[in-house]
Amino acid sequence: MNAIAPTRDVYHAVADPTRRKLIRLLADADELPLNRLKAHFSMGRTAVAKHLTILKEAGLITDRKVGRETRNRLNPVPLREIQDWLSYYEKFWTTNLQKLDHLLMEQQ
Repeated sequence: MNAIAPTRDVYHAVADPTRRKLIRLLADADELPLNRLKAHFSMGRTAVAKHLTILKEAGLITDRKVGRETRNRLNPVPLREIQDWLSYYEKFWTTNLQKLDHLLMEQQ
């Protein structure tokens, strides 16, 4: 397995809708080669490969050679950073909406 230390920001990596779709495809499969991933997009093989490179640089995917084919696999661990960041705002909105609900109940 070819693991690369993250060199790119995970937020940058998931900012693009194509890369988010690649993450979803890889999450639904054990591993997929480029040609199987490319079939889901209306762009060339090189463009999809560039998106995979960005995901790999962020540590979101790993790859391994099987014969002449390179198979890609999701590494969900870096997504924890995004989940942790979002959980703060989930708590923020939940707390504030509860306060608003309480205030509206008091006004009735």
